[in-house]
Amino acid sequence: MRFLLDQNLSHLLVSRLADLFPRSQHVRLVGLERANDPAVCNYAAENGFIVPKDSDLHQRSLVLGPPPKLIWLRVGNGPTHQVEQLIRDSEAQIRASGEDPGESAELPSGGS
Repeated sequence: MRFLLDQNLSHLLVSRLADLFPRSQHVRLVGLERANDPAVCNYAAENGFIVPKDSDLHQRSLVLGPPPKLIWLRVGNGPTHQVEQLIRDSEAQIRASGEDPGESAELPSGGS
C-alpha cells in the first residue's frame, strides 16, 4: 500500500512514513502540485491511495466511488509530526480499508 499525499500535506511525510508506507509520493514530487482534482484522482487510481486533508476529494469520492481509494485526514492546520502520528496511530484502520475494495477511511484528529 502506498499513498499519494495532496498539496495540503507536507512532502516531508513521504520520507517520514516510508517505513510503514514505502513508495508513497506527494503531488509535488510527481509534478501534480497544480493539477486539478480529476488529474490527481486519475494518477492515484493508477498508483495508489489519495491522502487529502480537505473535503474536496472526499466529496468527489462520495459521488464517484473508488478508484482511487481515499484516506481523508480530518485535521486542522498543525505540525507535520502531528499528521505523521495520526497516520501511524491509524495504521491498522488504514490497512483494513485497503483490503476492502469498496471502502475508504476517514481519520479524525484523534486517530483510531
